Amino acid sequence: MAEKLTHPERYTITAALPYTNGPIHIGHLAGVYVPADIYARYLRLNGNDVAFVCGSDEHGVAISMKAKKEGITPQEVIDKYDGIIRKSFKDFGVTFDNYSRTSREIHHKTASDFFVKLYEQGDFIEETTAQLYDEEAKQFLADRFVVGTCPKCGFEEAYGDQCENCGSTLNATDLINPKSTITGSVPTTKETKHWFLPLDRYEDFLKEWILEGHKSDWKPNVYGQCKSWIDDGLKPRAVTRDLDWGIPVPVEGGEGKVLYVWFDAPIGYISSTKEWAAREGKDWEPYWKDEKTKLVHFIGKDNIVFHCIIFPAILKAHGDYILPENVPANEFLNLEGNKLSTSKNWAVWLHEYLEEFPDMQDVLRYTLTANAPETKDNDFTWIDFQARNNNELVAILGNFINRVVVLTNKYYEGIVPSPSEFSEVDKETLEQLQKYPEIISNSIERYRFREAGQELMNLARLGNKYLADEEPWKVIKQDEERVKTIMFVALQIASALSVLSEPFLPFTSEKLKNILAVGSGEAKTSWKEVSTKEILLPANHKINKAELLFRKIEDSEIQAQLDKLEATKKANENANKELMPQKDTITFDDFTKLDMRVGTIVEAEKMPKAKKLLVLKVDTGLDTRTIVSGIAESFTAEEIVGKKVTVLINLAPRALRGVESEGMILMTENTDGKLVFVNPDEDSVGNGEGIS
Repeated sequence: MAEKLTHPERYTITAALPYTNGPIHIGHLAGVYVPADIYARYLRLNGNDVAFVCGSDEHGVAISMKAKKEGITPQEVIDKYDGIIRKSFKDFGVTFDNYSRTSREIHHKTASDFFVKLYEQGDFIEETTAQLYDEEAKQFLADRFVVGTCPKCGFEEAYGDQCENCGSTLNATDLINPKSTITGSVPTTKETKHWFLPLDRYEDFLKEWILEGHKSDWKPNVYGQCKSWIDDGLKPRAVTRDLDWGIPVPVEGGEGKVLYVWFDAPIGYISSTKEWAAREGKDWEPYWKDEKTKLVHFIGKDNIVFHCIIFPAILKAHGDYILPENVPANEFLNLEGNKLSTSKNWAVWLHEYLEEFPDMQDVLRYTLTANAPETKDNDFTWIDFQARNNNELVAILGNFINRVVVLTNKYYEGIVPSPSEFSEVDKETLEQLQKYPEIISNSIERYRFREAGQELMNLARLGNKYLADEEPWKVIKQDEERVKTIMFVALQIASALSVLSEPFLPFTSEKLKNILAVGSGEAKTSWKEVSTKEILLPANHKINKAELLFRKIEDSEIQAQLDKLEATKKANENANKELMPQKDTITFDDFTKLDMRVGTIVEAEKMPKAKKLLVLKVDTGLDTRTIVSGIAESFTAEEIVGKKVTVLINLAPRALRGVESEGMILMTENTDGKLVFVNPDEDSVGNGEGIS
């Protein structure tokens, strides 16, 4: 059974290593990095010893695929995106104690040493197996270089390691009708030697550790996925791959092979901790080997199996390492009702967001926390983003702070007034204030960050209600001493908000502390002191002038984002549109038989009882003739009169609903499926001119 740590001496917090094959989008932030940062900031505010580590995942097939696609080297790919990702994390206030790279020497050595130790202990199975091979590219096909039909759900675009439709974990050889993503050819099978971790040996350990030990404290989505995997029976899993990009297999017979990315990537947490400890003059080992350390992994749901089953099995096999106490994985965040997709550009990229909403990181952090996909997939919409900002951040939190600061400067030139006797309402309000650190703590420590964020907003609501009920702007005319007490109480709430908002709204918290002129760094109020200190902001303390914490977001700004997504959707539809295949080859003589002329529509009317047909009179330069055209669903009769068109004039006449049609108008479709005239651009081209 797993023993719960009630009073850890230190915390090791890991956040999933992002692949350096593209920038970071809101799905990454909502799923992993904002909740992890909230947790780390909260622990630090409580005076805990925290190592919050992450790093760029720079090995594996995703990098090789990106390099091939862009025609550059894998090193150029990882250097480019590592820089973009680091900047995004810094810009959004994600406070890693260390952000490393798996391409660094310290990681190569750590991962290699891990492999050698398990190899020497006899923990691997060495097998020669048949793997998919691309004869055209002359290489074995690692997981993501293969697509095919999922054997479990029938999805036709499943990858060789996972079906993104049903979530099943696969082997490339499981796919039905596989094909290489490199050349498009059908792969053959070829024998190759690899090392496997026999997960079946760890079934009993995993049943006891997870299914019995963490039944009550792991999230249902995490526990359920682990149970499903264990109940299905665990099988040996390869820890090496036939690739030329990655950490070379460090044993005899490993030439031309690398460590499978899901063996080496989680070890990146350990190497990142080593790097941090060396820089800070600390000993890294207690953060990974001391039972008094609480290890927590923040990941997305696609990584649950690797962090809850495979990595713990590797740590267990090694023997020296602690296991994670919790893995609070989130589900997926969708965007405007559709799945986020890097390849289809269906995303809100963090670096682009800051260009369009400068200095508004906290608005996105808040919205993503409020809509976090903690137990099920959730949806980000721009309308909700606007509402969260305008109706909560501006109207509740921002409004309260602004009123308190403006009134304090108006009545007392920014000096915190000395209170007189507290009323029952004052006492009750201050008592409620002191409960909020524990209320928010209870939510954070159960990884319920949505709930915690709303409790923070409830504290701002408490402040607004207090001011609305006490009405200092009215009372000032009759009882100046009473107003001093009201403003003193309101300022205590504002001070508490400056502390308790820090994990969720770090930039706003800093701005609020500057407005209130309260200490930062070692001098700042701790989380616990909000509950225990009788006075957070003392009388005679001078605060600064008011400044808006948040601004209102206008409808036009939201419409611009929706228009941007609509353009992306149309571009994707156009890219995926199946074009008509080429018709049979014709000769030049066949082409010269077509007589196409420039003409002008001089009359048009709807054909009675026909939904699609218009009856046109067209001046071809040679004559004016009747042409029946199926364009009524795209155009009205009135809007096309006077339109210059291209006409096939030597088409044999054909009767349509009793009207003889003497030609054909040339048309095509735009991305919306609407018909478009194929016509000459130049106005100077006259009717009857030939098209050749």
